[in-house]
Amino acid sequence: MKLFYGIALIGATQALQIPIQAFKRTTLLRSSKPADECGVDMTNPCGPDMEANKKKGGGAPPTTLNEPFELFDPEEEAKLQGTGDLRARLELGAKFNLASGLNSYYEFNKSPSPPDDVMLSPCQDFLEHLDDNGTSDPPMNTIKAKAPGVATVLGVGKLITEDAPGDIRHVVLSVPEGFHYTEGQSLSVIPPGVDGKGKKYAPRLYSIASTRYGDTYDGKSVSLCVRRAEYYDPVTGNVDPEKKGVCSDFLCNLKPGDVVDVAGPVGKTMCLPKESLSTTPIIMIGTGTGVAPFRSFAHRLFVENTVASHMYKSKALLYLGVPVTGGLLYKSEFDHMERQSGGKFEAKYAISREMANEEGGKMYVQDLIKKDGDMLFDMVDNEGAVVYFCGLKGMMPGVLEAFEGICVKKGLDFKEKMGEWKKAGKWHVEVY
Repeated sequence: MKLFYGIALIGATQALQIPIQAFKRTTLLRSSKPADECGVDMTNPCGPDMEANKKKGGGAPPTTLNEPFELFDPEEEAKLQGTGDLRARLELGAKFNLASGLNSYYEFNKSPSPPDDVMLSPCQDFLEHLDDNGTSDPPMNTIKAKAPGVATVLGVGKLITEDAPGDIRHVVLSVPEGFHYTEGQSLSVIPPGVDGKGKKYAPRLYSIASTRYGDTYDGKSVSLCVRRAEYYDPVTGNVDPEKKGVCSDFLCNLKPGDVVDVAGPVGKTMCLPKESLSTTPIIMIGTGTGVAPFRSFAHRLFVENTVASHMYKSKALLYLGVPVTGGLLYKSEFDHMERQSGGKFEAKYAISREMANEEGGKMYVQDLIKKDGDMLFDMVDNEGAVVYFCGLKGMMPGVLEAFEGICVKKGLDFKEKMGEWKKAGKWHVEVY
């Protein structure tokens, strides 16, 4: 019997970009039997049997070289059931949109009864215990870097167009057994090899771009948004291969079936509010791959079929800065959320090489902040909004200056006001 999650078609269609060969069956090796295919109490898929549900869910088995198995295929074995949505996200890159998946979703749900081989599950709940509905800290360092777990690559796909600078990839990994995380956390990746001193490379942290259920909707995967770190020779203008980013280059070159040493999860600075999430406005400000945690937030609040999504009644704003239109990450996903959220989600973009600010210069994300200054200040100061910043360190001086200008206009001391917001848990920063 197939298990179909009513909302899965939407989420997966927006979720990834991996070449289609990523999901062809591949014989690998592993050490134990797979975890349950879906961690849902089918008699009470939304509860109340939370204790049983806590024991289920997530986890691809650890991979070792002693027993054959077939690589997990999320299209067939997760909640997607051959929709093609996951393949499309990974294969089409910046050209991806949700139209086909949405049509399938709405046609399916308008039918008088489901097909005989399909079971409808009203919501996902089997990983809601990870933060006890927002009342406790998320999982932390369940796998240590000194004894990393093994993740298997499900797919890798390019997210940006050829005319956009650089190379940004969406990387989907099956997680080691027992590995769980919540939105806003990071994954440690330990690249293979040794440095110039003969020591193993140190772990690199990557913000997680998927919700706790993963892009496969079964709690068995984690997705990353990775920019290949490249150095361009100022004389020749060419990429210097000797100065490439060790870990980012490794991740961007991965193929389905490859294995990756991982640890974590780490971090709680960027997690969604513990209390009153359903009524808390969310302001997300980022550049480039700094969009990763915001994608996870937005999927949780506006895509997934969870209690958190059903209950969210407030407003979420995304401000994202990129150099060119072809570099807009996950835009079709955010477009979908804008259309379907009933005005609760809005994405605004600063495209520096194509847009001008009010002074005639290049448009950066701080220019959007200045433009919406009064509204944003009111949301944070009077409506209880929480602000998140993620991206390059270089964006922060301009963003801080924008907020300072808002305070100066109102006759307020910015440092005092920022201190007040930080103390109240309204100001969260993760830059690199």
